[in-house]
Amino acid sequence: MELEANRLPESEEILKLEQEHRHYSEQLEALTQKSYLSEEEQLEETRLKKLKLRAKDALTARRNGHSHAYAV
Repeated sequence: MELEANRLPESEEILKLEQEHRHYSEQLEALTQKSYLSEEEQLEETRLKKLKLRAKDALTARRNGHSHAYAV
């Protein structure tokens, strides 16, 4: 399998996506521990949820062998 110059090998890409997903989960967990979220924190929560979902979708695509990954 020939890799593009700027792409990571499959296993490294999966590890990177798993790490990103975990990072977003941890950040979301920290926000949800607060009893009140400011407007800025609410926007950050929404942003993190979208990023986490995008990472999960890309990870699922990679694990299922799809060659086109979502940009994260």
